[in-house]
Amino acid sequence: MSILILTEHHDGALAGATAHVVAAAKAIGGDIDVLVAGEGVAAIAEAAAKLDGVSKVRVADNAAYAHQLAEPMSALINELAGDYSHVLAAASTTGKNVLPRVAALKDVAQISEIIAVESPDTFKRPIYAGNAIATVQSEDALKVITVRTTGFDAVSEGGSAGVEAVDFVADNSQSTFIKEELAQSDRPELGAAKVVISGGRGMGNGDNFKLLEGIADKLGAAVGASRAAVDAGFVPNDMQVGQTGKIVAPELYIAVGISGAIQHLAGMKDSKVIVAINKDEEAPIFQVADYGLVADLFDALPELEQKL
Repeated sequence: MSILILTEHHDGALAGATAHVVAAAKAIGGDIDVLVAGEGVAAIAEAAAKLDGVSKVRVADNAAYAHQLAEPMSALINELAGDYSHVLAAASTTGKNVLPRVAALKDVAQISEIIAVESPDTFKRPIYAGNAIATVQSEDALKVITVRTTGFDAVSEGGSAGVEAVDFVADNSQSTFIKEELAQSDRPELGAAKVVISGGRGMGNGDNFKLLEGIADKLGAAVGASRAAVDAGFVPNDMQVGQTGKIVAPELYIAVGISGAIQHLAGMKDSKVIVAINKDEEAPIFQVADYGLVADLFDALPELEQKL
C-alpha cells in the first residue's frame, strides 16, 4: 500500500496544511510519497523531505505547474497515480480544485473532507454542517481523498526522505494564468492562525471591526467573521469562518457578537478553547464556549484591549 500526497505551498514556502495531511496518511499506513509541483520549488521539496513519515519527495519543477492550475496538476497526478493506492490532499482551495479532476480522470469516487481514518478503505467525514458523522467505505482501487486538516494533528519534522525528479510535463491547452490579486495583511493567515478573533452581525458595521483589530494585534491573532457579517457587507468574504467559509481550529477562538448558527459552529467548533462575548445570554454560541461573557461588546472590547 502506498500513498501520494499533493503538497500545499505558497510564496515559496511549504504550507502547514501538508503536515496535517501526512498525519492522515500515517493513520492509513503504508509508504508515503509527497508530490511537490511548481516552478523553482527546490526549497519546498527540502522542507517536505523533513516531515516525519515521508518516504520520498517527488518533484515536478516546471513552468507548466507554476501557478498550480487544476488542469496540468490533475494530468500530472493522473500520470503518477498508477503507482499508488491512495491520493491525498488538504481540503483547501487547491485540493478541492485538483482532486475532483483526478477522480474523474480515474473514474473513481472522491471522498471529501475526512476527519478520521477507520481503516485503509474506511473513513469518517462530517455531514449536515457537522451535526452528523458519516462512515464511508470505498471499494475503488484508487482512493482519492481530501483531508480536513483540523481533524489531524500535524506531524513534526525530523524526517530525511529522498528527493527524486519527475520528468512528466503536462500539456495544458485548457487554461491560462492571467493574474492574481492577493489580500495583504501583517496578521497571520486565517486558516493557519493559532488565535482567531471573529465578529458577527452584532458588530453593527464594518468600521467597528477596528475594535477586534486592536485585540488581534496584541494577541498575534487573525481576524474572522460570521457569514451574517459578510452578507451584511461589513467585511470581505475571505474573512468568513463557517461551513461555506474557512474551517479553523486554532488554540484560541474568540467569538464576538456572533449568535452561533450551525453553519458557523461547523467552521470553528474544533478550536481548543472557545471564548464567546454576546449580550444575549440565550445565544447558541454559549453552548460550545469554554468561557462566556454576557456583556455589550462595545463595553467589553475596549476594556479587554486595555487589560491586554
